[in-house]
Amino acid sequence: MKARLHRFHGGLVLDGHKSESLSAPLRDAGLPARLYLPLRQHIGDVNRPLVEVGNRVRKGEVIAASASLICAPVHAPTSGVVRAIEPHPAAHPSGQADLCIVLDVDGEDESAPAEPVDTAAFDPAALIEKICRAGIVGLGGAAFPTSPKLSRAHTHRVETLIINGVECEPWITCDDILMRNQADDVLRGVAYLQQILAPATTLIGIEDNKPEAIAAMSQALASRALAHTEIVPIPTIYPAGGEKQLIQILTGREVPHGQLAFDIGLLCQNVGTCVAIARAFERGEPLLSRIVTVSGDNLAAPANFEVRLGTPVRHLIELAGGYVDPENAHLVMGGPMMGFSLASDAVPIVKASNCILAMRAATIPRAVGPHDECIRCGKCTEVCPASLLPQQLYWHARARNFERTREYHLFDCIECGCCSAVCPSRIPLVQYYRAAKSEIRAAERAQFRSDRARVRFEFREKRLALKKQQEEERRRQKREALKRKREGDAAAAPAQDPVQAALERVKARKQRATQDDLS
Repeated sequence: MKARLHRFHGGLVLDGHKSESLSAPLRDAGLPARLYLPLRQHIGDVNRPLVEVGNRVRKGEVIAASASLICAPVHAPTSGVVRAIEPHPAAHPSGQADLCIVLDVDGEDESAPAEPVDTAAFDPAALIEKICRAGIVGLGGAAFPTSPKLSRAHTHRVETLIINGVECEPWITCDDILMRNQADDVLRGVAYLQQILAPATTLIGIEDNKPEAIAAMSQALASRALAHTEIVPIPTIYPAGGEKQLIQILTGREVPHGQLAFDIGLLCQNVGTCVAIARAFERGEPLLSRIVTVSGDNLAAPANFEVRLGTPVRHLIELAGGYVDPENAHLVMGGPMMGFSLASDAVPIVKASNCILAMRAATIPRAVGPHDECIRCGKCTEVCPASLLPQQLYWHARARNFERTREYHLFDCIECGCCSAVCPSRIPLVQYYRAAKSEIRAAERAQFRSDRARVRFEFREKRLALKKQQEEERRRQKREALKRKREGDAAAAPAQDPVQAALERVKARKQRATQDDLS
């Protein structure tokens, strides 16, 4: 049965700029002399190093991990020696350094013993644990650990599994070329997800501007014949690749405010994540590399590369022919709509790095600085795919009235940039929303720490009061025991004649006096 398509509110039709990087075949980026592996490459708690400076590691060995439920371990992408564990420029909008494991590559690419998984011998919970140990995260850009997402979905009834091959943002083609070259790997990963979740239906969404990818996936699906699985070409409109927007296009359902997709029986996974799962089960290979689009109007030879995690961006720029205009270069990690600027090309590739753009600075929209006043034209509201009121959110975020931003569902904003793109006053609306979200989260963390400190103080006071009460009770019991002992001794002593007792006391005094005279 062919899926019926629906529409979401708003969105934009953008220039794709896909052909620039698709004109060349997928290439292996090889190994640089040194890898820089941040301890945090995912949404969730930070890992802690499991290696020390001077240790030699092999490809696939765990080098950083955490006991947190929302976490993904980091593995050595190749063999080498740990040179340092120190701050290094990381993939973050702030441009600040993050703690990284620096690995000197030895060139041998020696692998640790692999442990392929016989999926038929394990139940879904055990398979999810294998995915966790492989360090797999969502490779569409969000980098949320896959295992907790699957665990939550497994406890719910997943009716529809949605595989995201949309890749709607301009310039990015890593998923497109992945589906062209590794369609069968994608579908094997889909089959493993079906084994874990047992969905009634599986829909693979691909934008209709990717005919080669659609053809490759359709051919692979015909040879595998996965039950109740359909490839669905969808109209090319940004941001159709957003989870909630893709769900609405394919099913007509909207994820309610404050809920997640699996709360209504749906789950989305990226095509790259499916390939990573297939590799983890079939080869025993953790997430060590990913496909990265290296493109932009300031590159000599844009292309897609299979890149080991930790590879510095400058290594990829060199493989792509270098800058056309080195004096006017501006680097962006991600796409032009949702990506962020990089302070330097020393930043390493991480699990969330789907694209590196090298642009001429003049072509980059200004994200900060002076702008005109809002003219209340309402264009931002017309294009908002989340059906929000961007103008009101802007006023309240600018006024730091964060309670009002919550009332206008600030956290439903997916930061797609549609509102900023159409604003005639060039107001960087998304930057205001991001700043407001950051301040709200910071205030929540501060409140959490304050509440936790208060609870600890109250617990300490109760503990000291209980200890004091116990000490007083012990002293009381001791006094009563002594009192009972004296009473018992007195009761046990034989009765004595008072006259005789007086005579004995006189006699004792005389004896003491005689002793004193003699001395």
